[in-house]
Amino acid sequence: MDGLGRRLRASLRLKRGHGGPPQDNPGEAVKEPERAQEYSLLNFAGGQHFFEYLVVVSLKKKHLGDDYEPTITYQFPKRENLLRGQQEEEERLLKAIPLFCFPDGNEWVPLTEYPRETFSFVLTNVDGSRKIGYCRRLLPAGPGPRLPKVYCIISCIGCFGLFSKILDEVEKRHQISMAVIYPFMQGLREAAFPAPGKTVTLKSFIPDSGTEFISLTRPLDSHLEHVDFSSLLRCLSFEQILQIFASAVLERKIIFLAQGLSTLSQCIHAAAALLYPFSWAHTYIPVVPESLLATVCCPTPFMVGVQMRFRQEVMDSPMEEVLLVNLCEGTFLLSVGDEKDILPPKLQEDILGSLGRGIDELKTSEEINEHVSGPFVQFFVKTVGHYASYIKREANGQGHFQERSFCKALTSKTNRRFVKKFVKTQLFSLFIQEAEKSKNPPEGYFQQKILEYEEQKKQKKPREKTVK
Repeated sequence: MDGLGRRLRASLRLKRGHGGPPQDNPGEAVKEPERAQEYSLLNFAGGQHFFEYLVVVSLKKKHLGDDYEPTITYQFPKRENLLRGQQEEEERLLKAIPLFCFPDGNEWVPLTEYPRETFSFVLTNVDGSRKIGYCRRLLPAGPGPRLPKVYCIISCIGCFGLFSKILDEVEKRHQISMAVIYPFMQGLREAAFPAPGKTVTLKSFIPDSGTEFISLTRPLDSHLEHVDFSSLLRCLSFEQILQIFASAVLERKIIFLAQGLSTLSQCIHAAAALLYPFSWAHTYIPVVPESLLATVCCPTPFMVGVQMRFRQEVMDSPMEEVLLVNLCEGTFLLSVGDEKDILPPKLQEDILGSLGRGIDELKTSEEINEHVSGPFVQFFVKTVGHYASYIKREANGQGHFQERSFCKALTSKTNRRFVKKFVKTQLFSLFIQEAEKSKNPPEGYFQQKILEYEEQKKQKKPREKTVK
């Protein structure tokens, strides 16, 4: 597997981006939080195709030894008449998928029971384009011991909840026959991906059940459609989540340990989503395959998930200044030691206070997502929400960020001290580069929250004068 790992690292390497270091990402999160003006490679208004491929990955015994090798045993659609470059890209993609569907190695035995797991990964191609893999791993129906298999949908679109529902439909049809999957996926492939808040309805025939109508609705608030904070809240306290956020804001190395693929995938996506409207631009692998465990020795920032079975290998690896999070026990196994001091104290209190208020009254995942994300968005509103006023524009519309004036505009010394560090990160640099290039006024969810905050400050001033 070492050779395959090297080939993957070479073939899935991101080219050098504008104004930043190389991004060496063999696999990333399902969707990065959006950048300035809701900019994101995976943020679609609607009208895109749902998916590129559906594959089934099964475990096949190697010719020598007792190990199994993950292999694609079904692919829809089959591509023909591809140009040479397209064919090479497809071959790289199809070679990488099995490794990320079975990241926990090749030592398997047939089983009679296995808990189904839903998780995701992203592969970054050499040209910077991204493919998201939505996976459902389960034990197929049948008598006696058998090996798990994975249904994997490859798409360019980030919407975990929607694709989880599609995987439910694929799984239901597969229990009848592989032939029943084809018309459903063909109908899905021909349908346009809905805009935020909209629904697409598919008609599908199932033998012995008749015609079914399947409604797929996209959440109205698209900046949270790729994430579910419930797993993170179950595993960690508010204070611990805040320390992880602080480490991520300064682009440190963060490793999550958990038993299950679903927990790892959901928690690392949730941690990255806390950075909205900024995007984690460094190595980002929700579930690290066994052959890529050396990632934890990288000198550059990373956010990765590792299965608990590889805990000892991780602990024995040479690592510096890393936050190692045990999601099973809700503890930090390693830390730098200053995580509680990174963020301004008053803003930390604000976040913790907001997170604790009314959390028990929330029922739906959408309510939980908004409740958890909101305080962190407000943190960025209060610290860097004035950025647009400090982008000086030339006659041609090109902007230039006035960093010194921007920092000096903050009246709080603790806020200013934090922001002086934050503006040096790639998180902030990428955000500002997009804002500088954009010739349109800022818009989107983050800008909406900035305007609301500014309006609240205006209303607060007259009240303060009245009190005096």
